[in-house]
Amino acid sequence: MDLTEATYHRLLEELYARHPSVQNQGFTTGAYKPGLDGMRRLDAALGHPAQRLRAVHVAGTNGKGSVSSMLAAALAGAGLRVGLYTSPHLVDFRERIKLVEPGGWSMIPREEVFRFLTERERDLEGLSFFEITTGLAFKWFADIDVDIAVIEVGLGGRLDSTNILTPELAVVTSIGLDHCALLGNTRGAITAEKAGIFKPGVPALCGERDAETEPVFEARASVVPCPLFFAEDFDVELFDTDLTGPYQAANLRTALAALELLGIDADREALAHTAARTGLRGRWERLCADPEVICDIGHNPPALAINFRRLRESGRPLLIVYGIMADKDLDAIRPLMPPDAHYFLVAPRGERALPVAALAARMDGFRCTVCNSVQDGVNQALDAARKTPGCILYIGGSNFVVAEAIDLFEPL
Repeated sequence: MDLTEATYHRLLEELYARHPSVQNQGFTTGAYKPGLDGMRRLDAALGHPAQRLRAVHVAGTNGKGSVSSMLAAALAGAGLRVGLYTSPHLVDFRERIKLVEPGGWSMIPREEVFRFLTERERDLEGLSFFEITTGLAFKWFADIDVDIAVIEVGLGGRLDSTNILTPELAVVTSIGLDHCALLGNTRGAITAEKAGIFKPGVPALCGERDAETEPVFEARASVVPCPLFFAEDFDVELFDTDLTGPYQAANLRTALAALELLGIDADREALAHTAARTGLRGRWERLCADPEVICDIGHNPPALAINFRRLRESGRPLLIVYGIMADKDLDAIRPLMPPDAHYFLVAPRGERALPVAALAARMDGFRCTVCNSVQDGVNQALDAARKTPGCILYIGGSNFVVAEAIDLFEPL
């Protein structure tokens, strides 16, 4: 089989169809298969690339993609060739697997994706989307001999496919209620799943602590055992970066503490340009300057609480393109939503999306316009924004909404 545009996209569609991914259906049983046996078998078939990687392992409810990207930018700024594995992708599947170097970043070549999916077909039978994608990342990073890899957990931690690693540092960024059907209905239960990435003798760093999570972290670290650290105990100096979201100060503190534990001097210039140096998108990203359009992939109550508070505190007229997955806790999100905003309600593509009529039925008391698609919602919101001086147009509620919206804007 030759690599052409058509064959490449067909292979990806087959991957999505055979192993329904978060990009199409979210964390369904086909996409997320808890347990490590399949991943260990694949790793063995690939020649154990996971054992050959020097790595940092990053879990957390929110912030793990940003912290992973900050670490990759800083490590590359220190002269290292860094493998960066994150999820989800927004525009191109290859966003998940990157090489970050002192001179810039690049995605895994299409040829490598094509070769892996065709030549390893028998090894991939019966595996989930995340197992396959993780195996591809680990193999490519080992093949190109990266100096270090920063590996973001897909979901949870204890049973995530990335957890066959023995890293040099384990990081848990934050704890919140999300994916409760898979991880548990309390912050304590979710903390236990995230802390499942702790390994014997490997330093573990937690980006936050409180009365509910700290005892769980401490108990896990004692059993493993491993040294346990909290980011707030580190004396670090915060500064502005090109990740301008209201939650990024906490992420930067965690990244700086992690670099200290790794013995790496923080390269402020590299960290200040994390998005530019790693290609990270969808984190309070400005898509248009006039009118001002912001998108953010925050989709659970802890993330949306921060984002909506920043929007309210701006004091500016607010237009919000909003869509949500059917499994998200809209009852917990509704009280967080700015009451004076004009909402353009959408349903992104994919069967997990809450139908727009069902969303509208639960938005009593809000000013809403029901839209036929994300594109329709963006277009209607832009028309309204051009007639509303000084407004902010915010696009969010779901990774999927942001993924569709980004394609509608030219890069700034």
